[in-house]
Amino acid sequence: MLIKKLRTEFIAAIIFVAVIFVGCGDNKTENTESEMKEKESHEVSEVVLSSEARSKIDLAFDEVKEGTISGMLKAPAKVITNQDYEAQVSSLVQGRVLEVYVKEGDYVKEGQILMHVEGLEIGEIIADYLQAKAMLDFTKAAYERQQTLLEQNVGSQKSFLDSKAEYEKALAEYNAEDKRIHSIGLEHSDIETSKDSEHIAGVLPIKAPIGGIIVERNVVIGQLVEANTTAFKIMNISTLWAEGQIYEKDLTKVTGKPKVEFTTPAYPNEKFKGEVILIGQTIDEHSRTIKVRASLQNTNGKLKPNMFGELFIPISSNTKGIIVPTDAIVKEGNESYVFVVENDSTFSRRNVETGIEFAGMREVVSGIKKGEKIVTKGVFFLKSELLKETFGEEE
Repeated sequence: MLIKKLRTEFIAAIIFVAVIFVGCGDNKTENTESEMKEKESHEVSEVVLSSEARSKIDLAFDEVKEGTISGMLKAPAKVITNQDYEAQVSSLVQGRVLEVYVKEGDYVKEGQILMHVEGLEIGEIIADYLQAKAMLDFTKAAYERQQTLLEQNVGSQKSFLDSKAEYEKALAEYNAEDKRIHSIGLEHSDIETSKDSEHIAGVLPIKAPIGGIIVERNVVIGQLVEANTTAFKIMNISTLWAEGQIYEKDLTKVTGKPKVEFTTPAYPNEKFKGEVILIGQTIDEHSRTIKVRASLQNTNGKLKPNMFGELFIPISSNTKGIIVPTDAIVKEGNESYVFVVENDSTFSRRNVETGIEFAGMREVVSGIKKGEKIVTKGVFFLKSELLKETFGEEE
């Protein structure tokens, strides 16, 4: 019984000690939170100057006004290809590469032959076209003969109608085959030499659909190519696009298709001219930005796809907003603030969100209202006084 009693007392003692430690921990947490709240509540956001201090510094005030915002929006941008001047080239029918006439880096003209592809299907398409053309020529001659005989009253109406039907049938078949050869890239001139040959040459010339530079070549002689094989990629870089992002709050500052300038670290002393061609329709939910695309003239070929730079977009002339002198704004890290005048000796710090800077002025998006007074001269003295008071409070 004695052992059982001692064991019970020992367990009770352990529980008592544990409760004390938990209580101390809770008190410590509560004290820390209380200290933080107290510190926040005592954070200094107001400067009160004595009459002596006020007489020693040169302060100037001004009323917050609304004005016309001018200048440039600066947007990070990337050079991309103009999709209207980019082409992927392939054979529309299966075949084997017979000859290749260009290599990567070559400049080609529109319609220039890039390679020849040989295949049975190509030969069959050409043969069907030549057969349809021969039948058309034959039925057309028969139809015209019967028409002449009928006009001379020596032919029959039935023979004329039969020849006309055969001619119209042959014409429809020819048109179908004619479209078929054009659909794979053949022209009449490409098969003129085939109709007098003993054997139909199943050779297809693959031509450049646009003029530009060969930036990819993916075929070699003897390679079997399918209809989905991209043999070449051609790019015309005389016109390129610069795609940038502007913030949602600046969307109303861009109207129409303003002229723009693009700069890149690769050519620090040059400005490339262009024009806005697209403003996106959706806003990125994370960055709160919207896409802006400009078309750039690249006649000297200096700009290359995937170059990074900055796009300078002029602000619409009818853009209004709150503007204050740039010197009235204090920047500290990621924060900006001004001193609002409460009276001749009391000034309160007010955080603001800023926008465009131009001609010594700065747009203020939020934080102050039209009609309020702010300090425009002597703000750094007030900043120093604010820091002194803050440190004094902490001590």
